[in-house]
Amino acid sequence: MRVHAALALALFACIGCGDPSPARGTAFPESWRYRDTPAPVTATNGMVVTTDELASQVGVDVLRSGGNAMDAAVAVMFALAVVNPEAGNLGGDGFLVLRTAGGETAALDFRARAPFASTRDMYLDDAGEVTEDVVVGHLSVGVPGTVDGMWQIHRRFGRMEWAALLDPAIELAGGFPVRPRFLNSLGDAMVAALQAFPASAEQFLPRGGQPPAVGDTLRQPDLASTLRRLRDLGRDDFYAGETADLIIAEMERGGGILTRRDLAEYQAVWREPVAFEYRDHTVISMPPPSSGGVTMAQTAGILERYDLASLGWQSARTIHLHAEAWRRGYADRNHYLADPDFVEMPLENLTSAAYASERGATISLDAATPSSEIGPGLESAGEAATSPGATVPEEGENTTHYSIVDADGNAVSVTTTVNSWYGSKVTVTGAGFILNNDMDDLAARPGFANQFGLVQGENNAIEPGKRMLSSMSPTIVLGPDGELRMVTGTPGGATIITTVFQTISNVVDFEMDVVEAVLAPRVHHQHLPDQIFYEAGALSPETVSRLEALGHVVVERGGLSGDVQMIVVVDGLLTAWSDPRRGGRALGY
Repeated sequence: MRVHAALALALFACIGCGDPSPARGTAFPESWRYRDTPAPVTATNGMVVTTDELASQVGVDVLRSGGNAMDAAVAVMFALAVVNPEAGNLGGDGFLVLRTAGGETAALDFRARAPFASTRDMYLDDAGEVTEDVVVGHLSVGVPGTVDGMWQIHRRFGRMEWAALLDPAIELAGGFPVRPRFLNSLGDAMVAALQAFPASAEQFLPRGGQPPAVGDTLRQPDLASTLRRLRDLGRDDFYAGETADLIIAEMERGGGILTRRDLAEYQAVWREPVAFEYRDHTVISMPPPSSGGVTMAQTAGILERYDLASLGWQSARTIHLHAEAWRRGYADRNHYLADPDFVEMPLENLTSAAYASERGATISLDAATPSSEIGPGLESAGEAATSPGATVPEEGENTTHYSIVDADGNAVSVTTTVNSWYGSKVTVTGAGFILNNDMDDLAARPGFANQFGLVQGENNAIEPGKRMLSSMSPTIVLGPDGELRMVTGTPGGATIITTVFQTISNVVDFEMDVVEAVLAPRVHHQHLPDQIFYEAGALSPETVSRLEALGHVVVERGGLSGDVQMIVVVDGLLTAWSDPRRGGRALGY
């Protein structure tokens, strides 16, 4: 039965009775591991929130030295390349959203590109099945964008000298103390994968082919040399100089297809952010080839029709509506979105209030809609793709996010990645950094799931020079007064979009402070596979039963979702929290 939203509360009068009211710390489920909610980190001059304390300190030091948020973003990126190499890396890529103190907004796309020698079916075997080459080894590598991205942000908005922003990373590459957060990425399977590549084993497995121990000093001399060249020669060293030579030598050594032309012609692109309204707040996020802004805009447009605060935080009613909005948003994401330089997309329609209303009108408030009945919404008769046996895989420490606000009010939100844990597993011999495996984010076989369970279509098929569709969603939110309210983002593969939206909703709909918004348990739906999955201990058995009664398949995932780094401005005060799911740090002054 399809019912207009005005009847939502009546229909839900019984479904979800007794579910928790909007969360305020102790309202989290009894089984939830992060029930304690300490006071936020606060500051008046500047705030840096990253997944690693050393990188956060680098950012704060830049701010204290007179740098702005954009300077700090560059310095933090290179610091993370040293202390968080499994995710933040010179051989990767990412997206950046900023808002200046004067109100200017911008989005920087430094996403990887497919090498020019790429072909549509390059990862299919004789039986038409996708091979491991798409995720491991030299053939999985896209043209890295991180270095040019940082160069572009520095040239347009930077205040400090480029060299000063590289020096902290060079010092860290000389040696930093190993802590549990770093070692969590080096389980037995990852150790075995890295051992297959001599330069990777030498770099990350210094104890005779095994990981370092907590307290060891990890020294990365080849990476330090690369960073010194970047400091002294700028981005051209990476794309046309000695570092480029080392990358090409590595490609030739392992049978890769990335060439000098690929490096020489790479360029990050400034794009217009996606901006949309949610309950009188303005949300500013990434446009394609990120899918974050468009998918969140549709989610917000659908959910704004409902009074979620009255329905109850994390109630069966609220989770049902989120899942229904997400399954529609991801169906459109996977069908329409791609590299805007290759594919014309109906972005104005997809982000419009009218389209959200149209999509929302198909939601049944007393029953889940099977994903098999949800296709792309702008097609005359679109049916959903199917992917038998697709599951949402365990999430790796493959991506990282950081958020920065400076004393002037400039705000920067950055998400960067090498795609999988340690990307392709290939370290550039003599250069000391891992290369991405971003080619899996293109559709090696359109209509079938990739490693994140995403079933993507023809628009994202492999083409030479094409940027890969991504879920990375660096986001900035303005309050009803037009002033800075939030800076947020997370890693997490396909879960990034739903996690970022939940952090925003936690503040806007349920009046959580930044600590509660970050610690709150998370749920996820991505159209295919057709299931709601939730973090271990995140839902009570009663809530699960109510969702199942509505027709949802509900699955408790192993482990946790995301690593949110968030800043919320409260009456001019910067409040922040770093997600304990991986163990970062918020630092301010």
